[in-house]
Amino acid sequence: MAREKGGFWVGLCAVVFYPLTWLVSRWRVEGLDKVPTTGAVLIVANHVSYLDPVYSAVFVHRARRVPRFLAKASLWKVPVLGGAMGGSGQIPVYRDSADAQHSLSAGVEALHDGKAVVIYPEGTITRDPAGWPMVSRTGVARLALASDVPVVPMVHWGTLAVYDHYNKKFRPLPRKDVVVRAGEPIDMSAFRGRPVDAALLREVTDYLMASVRQLLSEVRGEPAPADFYRRGSAAGGPVTGDAAS
Repeated sequence: MAREKGGFWVGLCAVVFYPLTWLVSRWRVEGLDKVPTTGAVLIVANHVSYLDPVYSAVFVHRARRVPRFLAKASLWKVPVLGGAMGGSGQIPVYRDSADAQHSLSAGVEALHDGKAVVIYPEGTITRDPAGWPMVSRTGVARLALASDVPVVPMVHWGTLAVYDHYNKKFRPLPRKDVVVRAGEPIDMSAFRGRPVDAALLREVTDYLMASVRQLLSEVRGEPAPADFYRRGSAAGGPVTGDAAS
């Protein structure tokens, strides 16, 4: 099967990202066959480190696909990075603004065009001290419900040991063990055809992230918590900003 063509910027990112993953980690790729080699797919992932997109990109690229990330619009303002994001077809997310829905529309359009779309539903790296997923934004549910495409869970574990943003620690050496695993497509049949309202969006979002959390539990070899960590306080404060992705 021929690799999906990504153009200059995708090729340049591959030249940088592949060696980077090898330099800072001994990483394992598991479940690569769960990502369809052709056609649309929505990949739903956890987020523990700002290095995760590097590993996600290489993982999807190794599946012979071009990853299209829903990413913070502010990244487009970063020199060079912004050019790479735009040139490689990434999808900017404008949070807390009238453009938030447009971001989701762009994601739906990419799926309708048969692309591989990657989303981190938590919206940022988890604040759970134990590294489990937080309560997530409902944009992922909107994408999954608007497009009848495979929804594949994917998890990263070990990237936090390399780069811990909240504690300002970058420890590339000695190389750390990192695992990126994709799981079986998530069965969405129970939600198809139902009226889309806030309750359904929350239900679907939690259902999708429960699949991600279970996959992470298998990778970590330990039971997952029963509830999602809530941003706001260690005890679980109110959730805010639940509109986009």
